[in-house]
Amino acid sequence: MSHQCLKLLALAVTALGAASAFAAAETADDKLTRVVEAYFDEFEKENPLAATFNGNNAYNDQLPNSIGPEFLKASLDLQKKYLAQISAVDADELSPQARLSWQIFRREREVAIEAFEFPRHLLPFNQFGGLPQTMPQFGVPGGLQPFTSARDYDNWLSRIDGYVVWVDQAIENMRIGVKQGVVHPRVVVEKMLPQLEAMLVDEPQESVFYAVVRDFPESVSAEDRARLTAAYERAITQKLVPAYRRLHVFVRDEYLPRSRSTVALSALPNGERWYAYRVKEQTTTSLAPARIHEIGLAEVARIRGEMEKVLKEVRFEGDLAAFFDFMRSDPRFFFEQEDQMLDGYRALKAGVVEKLPALFAVKPKADFEIRAVEAFRARSAAGGSYRAPTPDGSRPGVFYVNTYDMKARPKHAMDALYLHEAAPGHHFQIAIQRELQGIPRFRRFGGFTAYSEGWGLYAESMGKELGLYQDPYSYFGGLSSEMFRAVRLVVDTGMHAKGWTREQSIAYMLANWPAGDTVAIAETERYIAIPGQALAYKMGELKIKELRARTARELGPKFDVREFHTQVLADGAMPLDVLEAKIDRWVAASK
Repeated sequence: MSHQCLKLLALAVTALGAASAFAAAETADDKLTRVVEAYFDEFEKENPLAATFNGNNAYNDQLPNSIGPEFLKASLDLQKKYLAQISAVDADELSPQARLSWQIFRREREVAIEAFEFPRHLLPFNQFGGLPQTMPQFGVPGGLQPFTSARDYDNWLSRIDGYVVWVDQAIENMRIGVKQGVVHPRVVVEKMLPQLEAMLVDEPQESVFYAVVRDFPESVSAEDRARLTAAYERAITQKLVPAYRRLHVFVRDEYLPRSRSTVALSALPNGERWYAYRVKEQTTTSLAPARIHEIGLAEVARIRGEMEKVLKEVRFEGDLAAFFDFMRSDPRFFFEQEDQMLDGYRALKAGVVEKLPALFAVKPKADFEIRAVEAFRARSAAGGSYRAPTPDGSRPGVFYVNTYDMKARPKHAMDALYLHEAAPGHHFQIAIQRELQGIPRFRRFGGFTAYSEGWGLYAESMGKELGLYQDPYSYFGGLSSEMFRAVRLVVDTGMHAKGWTREQSIAYMLANWPAGDTVAIAETERYIAIPGQALAYKMGELKIKELRARTARELGPKFDVREFHTQVLADGAMPLDVLEAKIDRWVAASK
């Protein structure tokens, strides 16, 4: 063997030894980090809209055909690949924080894989969500997509091309759904139509997508401004509007006549299992729909009892139904102008900020804005919603207030809605989670509805501790908000598991919750469109309240509510049973 060959062999042996030493030195924590971070990289590459939402702008020019067969297969393969990899990590060798990541990551992969047993892609959007509604939230000033350079504008033009492909796939999928009997209820489809029609404009300047070229940032040159303005006019006229029109015509003329009269998810093929899965996914519990229905009935009865006490306090002459009518209709409870409502929420923000340190030792660095819901989606949108900030602070959080139908947005509902959506509700929980250091990205940017919405509803219950609910009507508003989440347990399971009709749901809501017809109808149709999601709020709140009461009882004088809240928030969102085990470990160590 030549000298050169011997030298190469020696180098190879040395490299092999170094690799073996590295492998031996890799701890279980290191292996877990390598697996979950690699997953997050692949996930964002596969889901570029999610990456943009998370503040990663590397894929801002991409919009994949996320409901096409190739994409769906790749998504399932991704989940299976990383379930196998995380299962190969020995959980017993992990540090406590890494073990928490292991539990959450493995569970997420298992639940994600199970979702592929059900044909979600055949119902690609509804009036509450989907790419047709998401596109305007990305491609407008102050939206999710950045528009700070000419490249940013070009990126959005590329995404428009992807949306056109997605629309044609959606039409194909919905046609397959018609053949297989997997179609939306008619009441859902009827609400989709005006949203699509709102995108059909005669002139590009009338489109919501044109707004970004009305006021360019200084970084965009005059030459690029002229080029991009023309490009956006062509994209709107030749791509976006035709795509929305094709979808609108298809839904109106072909899909609506074939939609179903039933409302239950269980009415679809394999629908009972599908709904049971949705309940498990959204609540992160193993409770059957029937058991959740019973919990809902008990909570409705308890809250009604609290409401009756308010009637006595204000000396109202009449029953609860009459009081509901009074709260729905008396002019003193309503604003006349949108700006008045928005100013009212801004005043709430200023007052609550001063009270938060008494209950919280942690707070987010990011601030949030208060905005009205965009006109194109206001009619079907919830009363309020929250959009998370980017971790770097380049995009603040947003508390969206729905100002459509002012007579459906009473003043006495404001305290609870603010606490839930803003601080210390969603803004606190989500912004704190995104700002966490030392945990994997899938936990910083992930979420569990039962945890996050449970926290939002729990935040409402702290109203008196934060100086709100100071008069009986405001407190009644807080009870009304809690009742809103309690009746959901009854009507969601009622419609999807017990054969309730849409009309039964609306009637039950109006009998137990002082909302007007507009809101009761919109909420009922929300539960029809996205089964199970609304169950998460009350189930999460009940668990957090249970944990607080148990912790206070077991720690006695050592109990500090500020520390309890830190423990709940400090590690981000997680399934309810994982949260319970975490709090139990903290209590045991604190005795």
